[in-house]
Amino acid sequence: MPTPSEVVVDCKDKMHKAVDHLKSEFSAVRTGRATPALVEKIRVDYYGSEVPLQQIAGFGVPEARVLVISPYDKGAMGAIEKAIQQSDLGINPGNDGQVIRLVFPELTQDRRKELVKVVKGQAEEGRVAIRNLRRHARQELEALEKNAEISRDELDRIEKDLEKLTHEIIAELDQLLSHKEKELLEV
Repeated sequence: MPTPSEVVVDCKDKMHKAVDHLKSEFSAVRTGRATPALVEKIRVDYYGSEVPLQQIAGFGVPEARVLVISPYDKGAMGAIEKAIQQSDLGINPGNDGQVIRLVFPELTQDRRKELVKVVKGQAEEGRVAIRNLRRHARQELEALEKNAEISRDELDRIEKDLEKLTHEIIAELDQLLSHKEKELLEV
């Protein structure tokens, strides 16, 4: 059986991983600007195996709405273009034989509002995940108390700490959400 401090440390670690996951989810949601995060996780069929685009190409952002992808192997150009066309980006890549250019159009107000709904949904999933982690940690702690490994007072104190941690992590999620909303609605 884990010790109470191990349970709390494990829970805290998993909560921070949930926040990191939400950050990466948010970075893949398109704003009006070009950013490598939009495409670096796209899976490309590279000589028979699926690899993330970031492993086979470099990225540059020469202008706010232009993303340049420079494949390390020019033979992968076709596969990269195909992967981008099949992704949910909705952008047609331009290829000059050396690099692939993605020009991101301005987002319409309706599209911006749709994207805000998407990130709000992702944030809610993050909150649910955090609460589930807290619930799981509580169950482990209650089992320790039931087995007389910790006292009721100690359980109450640890649960208060866990509650405080949960509120801090959810506040961090809410802050990320408001920042992303502002970024999406900015014209």
